[in-house]
Amino acid sequence: MRTQIHVVGAIIVRSTPAGPEVLCAQRGAGMALTGLWEFPGGKVEPGETEQAALAREITEELLCAVEVGAHVDTTTHAYDFGDVTLATYYATLTHGEPQATEHAAVRWVAASDLASLDWAPADLSAVAKVTRDLVVRRMTPARRSGALTIPPVTSERSSREILNEIRGDR
Repeated sequence: MRTQIHVVGAIIVRSTPAGPEVLCAQRGAGMALTGLWEFPGGKVEPGETEQAALAREITEELLCAVEVGAHVDTTTHAYDFGDVTLATYYATLTHGEPQATEHAAVRWVAASDLASLDWAPADLSAVAKVTRDLVVRRMTPARRSGALTIPPVTSERSSREILNEIRGDR
């Protein structure tokens, strides 16, 4: 039986005059998937809710605090080391400034530029949905709610195809 790993990722969004930015984290040396980008977060511990795990992981890994908001996506990806189920949530920074303590880098990236990063495969579906929310649909933090309905990425096109289209690589 393959190893099952349940993780959560925070899509931390901040508003700027140029448009929304999203916090992205680059996996460091010694981590699986070294050099790839992801939404920061980590493993869900037994008995812990996804939202509580996300708040805890952000505090531990980035030395800041967030308020966890609406669920964005849940995907499962088969890696050579096991099956990773990733649940992503929008989050708002409430205290401190994110610092890279476990990642090679953390960077605020314009929502319109998310597709330019080399993402971990499990994050691709969330990247496509966030790009559609923040760039295509021009959602604002006040309009992102649990009631937001987004068509499934995999219904007709893969996440990679949508990201290539956003980038202009048709």
